[in-house]
Amino acid sequence: MPAARTVTPDGDVILLVSGESTAARAAAHAQDDDLTAVIEITDVAPVSVPHRIRGRAWLAGWLTPVRGDDRAACAALLAERHPVGELLGMRESLDAPSALLQGGGRPAWMMLRLEVGEISVDDLWGAEHVDPDDLAAAEPDPIVAHETELLQHLHSAHGDRIGELCGLLGAREAQGMTAVPLSLDRLGLRVRFAGGAAGSFDARFDFPEPVADICGLRRAMHTLFSAASH
Repeated sequence: MPAARTVTPDGDVILLVSGESTAARAAAHAQDDDLTAVIEITDVAPVSVPHRIRGRAWLAGWLTPVRGDDRAACAALLAERHPVGELLGMRESLDAPSALLQGGGRPAWMMLRLEVGEISVDDLWGAEHVDPDDLAAAEPDPIVAHETELLQHLHSAHGDRIGELCGLLGAREAQGMTAVPLSLDRLGLRVRFAGGAAGSFDARFDFPEPVADICGLRRAMHTLFSAASH
């Protein structure tokens, strides 16, 4: 497991791994940059719900150590996006990037680059292939850093309001259903309903417009709850 990962503007995946890891040793000894690798990412819902895996993604490509002048840039990118734990000292080491990799005379950490050639995704929206150029062009969802906390708060403190959203489903409305918020992003909220005559199913509630920050999310959620209560 990498200690951290991020994506460069060119769509490469940068991984910070232990210098003693299998991936680090294999990349260090590969010839002619011919080491192929696959990253599997599993997305698990941060709330207690049956079938908690929301999706999986597989990124296949060529794995190489980050070398030369690229090390400082990649270290800065990792430290900016993961300012915790082992990465706290990375910014201070940028003038001597080899310090990020050496500890006690042997590699402590190694940055690896996966040049992505193929991407497959199987998630709540379905299964499909993704063009690597689309990964490079994608912007992080502004809600992603807050999603876990927000979903857990909605589930524990506003479960009754989440349940009221069932009223927006028309013919699918049923008494006695449980409702758990499953995912949240800038475009809307997905809820998993269970029980009643309709059985178990997911429903997606889109916001009137994409939200850009937490303030916008509060307004969007208020609008959604207001519609469900009328």
